[in-house]
Amino acid sequence: MAQMGHLDSGDTAWLLLCTAMVMLMTPALALFYAGMVQGKHVLSTLMHSLFSLSLVSVQWALVGYSLAFAPGRGWSTGWLGGGDYFVLAGVDASPHGSVPHLAFMAYQGTFAAITPALISGAMAERCKFPTYAAFILLWTTLVYDPLAHWAWSADGWLARWGALDFAGGTVVHLSSGVAALVVAGRLGPRLGYPKILHQPHNLTMTALGGGLLWFGWFGFNAGSALAADGVAALALCNTHLAAASGALCWTLLEGLRFGKASLLGLISGLVAGLVGVTPAAGYVGPMAALAIGALTAAGCQLGVRIKNRLGVDDPLDAFGVHGVGGALGALLLGCLASKAINPAGADGALYGDATLLLKQFVAVGSCGLYAATVTYALVWALDAAMGLRVAPLQEQQGLDMSLHGEAAYRL
Repeated sequence: MAQMGHLDSGDTAWLLLCTAMVMLMTPALALFYAGMVQGKHVLSTLMHSLFSLSLVSVQWALVGYSLAFAPGRGWSTGWLGGGDYFVLAGVDASPHGSVPHLAFMAYQGTFAAITPALISGAMAERCKFPTYAAFILLWTTLVYDPLAHWAWSADGWLARWGALDFAGGTVVHLSSGVAALVVAGRLGPRLGYPKILHQPHNLTMTALGGGLLWFGWFGFNAGSALAADGVAALALCNTHLAAASGALCWTLLEGLRFGKASLLGLISGLVAGLVGVTPAAGYVGPMAALAIGALTAAGCQLGVRIKNRLGVDDPLDAFGVHGVGGALGALLLGCLASKAINPAGADGALYGDATLLLKQFVAVGSCGLYAATVTYALVWALDAAMGLRVAPLQEQQGLDMSLHGEAAYRL
């Protein structure tokens, strides 16, 4: 049932605006990813994100929202929502806290839509499109919806236990990053990898996408306060500072290591900072957010290097940034959270209570293990039933033409 309350016009206007901002993040992700692939795969990469926005939005309205946020029934209590909100039954303009229930549903739906799109970074340049479509539909239903219930539903077991995730460090980023690693392993490397370099074809497109992600992330994090209040202001400031410190840290480390600082590195750092602060945005102070951004960027850069040395071909570093960043952000929250900042949160290990850090470890471990296990089962079954990977000739020709009959550039 919806949480009853009184509608507040300011809170409602803020959430509607944030819903539009988070929706923009999926087209922004499309640009961010598309600029990093070869020119013959750019439309395919754009298609992955935009198709996810379309398909998951419909899934969310039909069954996803209910599985994530309806009360559990019987065995599913704490683990999965029931059918109260199937086809949006009972979801109307009545209050859900201080906002209309429909607004809350739509806002959460934008989170659901971008999460499987993040995984597409591991599928770039070699995945069959029909298999991708089936994967994101099944993955959203079997992985994202249960994890959202665990962390964010009133009766979710992680929420009731006291684990914190303000805006999706485990639910969105850790789950998609771990899934990306599993998918990349099953797909195998691109033709010629790692001997043949697959250079980004248009980093200006990636820079534009990264800038739009930074903008949309204010809605992602500050909107998760679900009110136009001081917590939203805190989350917005923390989001901006973590992105800035993440960008600076990645750039500095890259410059020290290679003697040159790259635009791609700067953009990767700002996204890593944004990922790291997402679970903590409403629970820590601004100086803690600066530290989270920098530490997450350093950790993600190390994660990308280790992944490359292991020979896993995750072309757009979905695991290195989102998987590693989501886990680090959740654990740093367990250290840096303070009830003096937000009484609705908890004190972390640096404020005298190591219990929260333990809970964050359990949340990271359980969400990561669940996402990895179900993803492996899905890709194994889909590979057997439909095949995951295109033929070598299609990959050489480019997915834009071989799968979609289009070309991004006609020179």
